[in-house]
Amino acid sequence: MTKTLEHAVIIGGTSGIGLATARRLIGDGLKVTVAGRSDAKLAAAREALEGKGNVVKLDAGDAAQARDFFHRVGAFDHLVLALSGGRGYGPFATLDLADVRRAFEEKTWPHLSCAQAALPTIRKDGSITFISAVSAEMAAPGTAGLAAVNGALTAATPVLAAELRPLRVNAVTPGVVDTPWWDFMDAGQRREAYAAFAAKTPVGRVGKPDDIAKAIAFLIANDFVTGHVLTCDGGLRLGA
Repeated sequence: MTKTLEHAVIIGGTSGIGLATARRLIGDGLKVTVAGRSDAKLAAAREALEGKGNVVKLDAGDAAQARDFFHRVGAFDHLVLALSGGRGYGPFATLDLADVRRAFEEKTWPHLSCAQAALPTIRKDGSITFISAVSAEMAAPGTAGLAAVNGALTAATPVLAAELRPLRVNAVTPGVVDTPWWDFMDAGQRREAYAAFAAKTPVGRVGKPDDIAKAIAFLIANDFVTGHVLTCDGGLRLGA
């Protein structure tokens, strides 16, 4: 008798941590659907996954689209929310709070909206994994906006784990990871920034997308873990 593959849906899965997670879960034998809104990234993801994953266009910020998307996906087992956003950085005294509001709209609301839209079709004892950021834990000056956006997700995680049980709800908080999130810098600036962060990090380097993908895969596979926020930052919060 053929065993049915578990199905993982990754929102924001067309690049960076999301794409690395898709690769790792496919390698672990799961069926994977990745969703994103950029046509160029969707095409690149299809090529990167070599036809082994289902790639679907979705604007996760549109609640109606999200509901329709999950209706079309049908029954599935695990949801990974890997939407990212870079707004909200800067000293609080001069921080553009309208920019922070947009950051919530680009990351926090879509995470929560997609999680809610998935509830009718996700396996009742499956899992949801949010991707937050270590800015929610570090108390680093200049990151109040980022901390608010990401901290909302980490704060909601244990509450949702208790409310939605037996569905498991966890979160991963990455540190500095070499992903397209840093493309606002040129190559030289990125090298300097990475070197500075590596010097503050006990493991002596910045992260790779697969470092975070491994943490996500662990939370999906271990059905005795829920309500947990797993920090995966190389120890950056300790040295900063």
